[in-house]
Amino acid sequence: MAAKSTDRQGRQGRGGPRTPDDGPVRRARRATSRLRLGLAAMLALLLLIGGRLVLVQGMDVGGLAEAALSKRLQKTVLPAERGQIVDSKGTVLASSVVRYNITVDQRIASSKDFTELEQRVDAGDGTKKIVTITRDQAIQQLADAVGKPATDVAAAITGDKPFNYVARDVTPDTEARVMAIGFPGILSEGVTQRVYPNGAVGGNLVGFVGSDGTALAGLEQTQDSLLKGQDGSREYEIGADGLRIPVATDKLTPAQDGKTVRLTIDSDLQYFTQQAIQTQTDKYSAEWGIAIVMDAKSGNILAMADSNSVDPNDPGKTAAKDRGARAVTAAYEPGSVEKTITMAALIQEGKANPLSQYTIPPTYTLDGQTFSDAFTHGTEQRTLAGILGYSMNTGTVMAGKALSPQQRYDWFTKFGIGQPVDIGLPGEALGVLHTPQEWDGRQQYTILFGQGVTQSTLQTVRAYQAIANDGVMLQPRLIDAYVDQNGHTTSPQTAPPSQVVSKDTARQVQQMLESDVTEGEVKPAAIDGYRVGAKTGTSEAPGRTGCPATTV
Repeated sequence: MAAKSTDRQGRQGRGGPRTPDDGPVRRARRATSRLRLGLAAMLALLLLIGGRLVLVQGMDVGGLAEAALSKRLQKTVLPAERGQIVDSKGTVLASSVVRYNITVDQRIASSKDFTELEQRVDAGDGTKKIVTITRDQAIQQLADAVGKPATDVAAAITGDKPFNYVARDVTPDTEARVMAIGFPGILSEGVTQRVYPNGAVGGNLVGFVGSDGTALAGLEQTQDSLLKGQDGSREYEIGADGLRIPVATDKLTPAQDGKTVRLTIDSDLQYFTQQAIQTQTDKYSAEWGIAIVMDAKSGNILAMADSNSVDPNDPGKTAAKDRGARAVTAAYEPGSVEKTITMAALIQEGKANPLSQYTIPPTYTLDGQTFSDAFTHGTEQRTLAGILGYSMNTGTVMAGKALSPQQRYDWFTKFGIGQPVDIGLPGEALGVLHTPQEWDGRQQYTILFGQGVTQSTLQTVRAYQAIANDGVMLQPRLIDAYVDQNGHTTSPQTAPPSQVVSKDTARQVQQMLESDVTEGEVKPAAIDGYRVGAKTGTSEAPGRTGCPATTV
């Protein structure tokens, strides 16, 4: 018994004294702790939700309002009108006609909820007032605006189609009247039509745009960024029922129309020049022909005509190879017209003058290279002017050898051969003027009479412009100015004038070219009452077979 008593006391000593209520108290305490934790978690959740409500309703009101507004806004694009291309007198060569199609979402326009419409109209005292009209009255307004019977308009807007036409090809004024009505479900879409009133006159210069409005050729292509302008927009709010809210946001951003590109050409002169070159091209069964009229004192191009000029209204009728401006894009060996540069260089360098005498044999051999002329002759005495007048290769080489190879290259470069002209047309050909180090034994001499070098017709004209302008070379100009929708005018930058040869040298060469007409082989070019200088040239360009095809 004593042992059992001692053992029980030991167990009591390790656990401490126990009362009959010790177990329930502990369970109650644990329950209280769990309750407190639950309340704390609930309080934290409530604080989180409350904070979010404060953020949404107090701090982010603008964001929610903006999101809601964006859903209610209806936006219509107002296309900018593409700028015109006009000649020097303002004659329109290219213009755009802006038209609109009026469309409808029948599901909105036919809604049973739409029985009347509020409109904001002028109150007569400079303010606006709200008036209410019936659906039938709104239909009549729409019919009056588009010029159709109300019954036709009612039929067009009634149904369950998401898209249907109410009217097509209406003017901007009509479109503005329609949209001012605020008819639910009515929208407009702008379309632009490019027209060329003068057809093929200047077509090779003006170029054309595709059916989708993409600029594809000529000045339409190179001046596209200035011509196309910037679209505008009209924004207004609609309610959940699709009806326009008359007192809500109504924002108009006007379109910025493209600039007018004014050219230096005279469309009448362009027409006659095209007729003349087409006649000569047909007469000689040539593949193509080019004629350029330039004002030598200003550099302005008054006409630049290609045979078979494209009509931009229907470019598909013209072969692709004839749609550009060959005066810029086609490089070829110029032939004897280059002799004028050689003569100017000889005079300017003091190597010769128009009366310098040369004894010219039937053929002329130099450094193992033999040269002959287009006509048979014996040994002759010719002046420098006579060599040019009768376009003698032999005499040109005999006189031109006084220029070193580097001098020949430098003078051709000074006259713009191998240099860009940049008049604003695409696909410009620079031609090829090799350096003296690249010339072979023959080319170093043939370049003196225009073989072994290629250039465009416009590069040739630029060189002759310098001679005609007393030695001063000017930047050829096709674009005279840009005019914005407010009438403000800006002119494109041009290269500064360059004195290629002296006035005295230029005058001597002018007289030599005049003698070609009065005494030489170009007598048919004479015009009574005018001083005319001329130079013929037999040019070479690759033909259909890949071999040189001769043109004059």
